[in-house]
Amino acid sequence: MNKILRLLAVFMSVAFITTGGADAGKKLTIQGSDTLLEMVTAEAAAYMSQNKGAIIQVTGGGSGVGIAAIINGSTDIADASRPMKKKERKRIEKNGAKVFEVAIALDGVSLYMHPDNPVSDLSTAQLKDIYTGKINNWKEVGGNDAKIIRYSRENSSGTYAFFKKHVLKKQNYAADCQNMPGTASVVNAVSKDKNAIGYGGLSYAEGVKVVKVNGILPSPETVSDGSYPVSRSLYQYTIGKPKGLAKKFIDFELSKDGQKLAIKAGYVPLPEPVRLNSLASL
Repeated sequence: MNKILRLLAVFMSVAFITTGGADAGKKLTIQGSDTLLEMVTAEAAAYMSQNKGAIIQVTGGGSGVGIAAIINGSTDIADASRPMKKKERKRIEKNGAKVFEVAIALDGVSLYMHPDNPVSDLSTAQLKDIYTGKINNWKEVGGNDAKIIRYSRENSSGTYAFFKKHVLKKQNYAADCQNMPGTASVVNAVSKDKNAIGYGGLSYAEGVKVVKVNGILPSPETVSDGSYPVSRSLYQYTIGKPKGLAKKFIDFELSKDGQKLAIKAGYVPLPEPVRLNSLASL
């Protein structure tokens, strides 16, 4: 059973309680980042178990999908694994509304390989060349004489956009790169092919080998101090400052208990000064 199914199994009994409590009958919808799905699902289930009657629905689809949903008014909160783009902000602000952004956790974009692949360390330059199609055989980076099978996320994914900007330096992905609908799909494909490579959130790395980038493995310590080269913040967005159940839920995510839940789900908590700044911004 994969991680998201285990989380759902743990929290299913509290997911749809609808009687009693100050939040009875109140509903919150959250949509977006596949990377954040596991964490926010766990946070929502814990919040609902403590606040009987609140209903929080969490779905994925990708950062771009979540941001599009708050723009068109079909969700209350957008989860995003990349910052909102200028053109997205302009679509919101042209009607006088304001974008509210808050960081809720950190992540290291991890490079997945099959456990039998002998390669254990790649530079950011090598990653760029692999994913743009300049390097096509594992022997070029110290591995076996075999074709590299590239897996990526689809272009609505914030992780896809982040990786393209920070690793590929805005160059295009190789034409034969296989775009997958979710991080779990990337992990599943890589786990079955010893010549495959993929990338995604640190919390999803089960059944695959995570390799070093520039000699550094992603970990809570290396992501938090920024020494891991592909570290990033994870965000939530609302139109204007969050109010009501949205504010209460984000407050919970940023509480010490909420950040402990993030750790249990495999994410990196915010450094304390950043956490306090995020809380103060609400």
